[in-house]
Amino acid sequence: MEFSSLVELYNHIKPALVTRKNEIALLEKAYINESDIWNYLKEIKWRSSKNLSLSEMVDDILNTEVYVIDNYLKEKITKEREVYFKGEINEEETYN
Repeated sequence: MEFSSLVELYNHIKPALVTRKNEIALLEKAYINESDIWNYLKEIKWRSSKNLSLSEMVDDILNTEVYVIDNYLKEKITKEREVYFKGEINEEETYN
């Protein structure tokens, strides 16, 4: 099955993402949402993959360890904070 865009693919596999999000919420990680799972898989796990089948994608969605997604989010937040604070420091330094 082929999709014309990532949005179309996302919408097609969204039920699996919602299911996984609900499972993760039961593990007291309610801050992890569908897009976090999607972004981890898209940016990290599937980055170099070619021609994944829907069943492989759904399997990854339902079976990726929670701690892996959680670590991905923590790293992403840390990097965003570093960029933000680095920008603030550089702005302050230019005014002194």
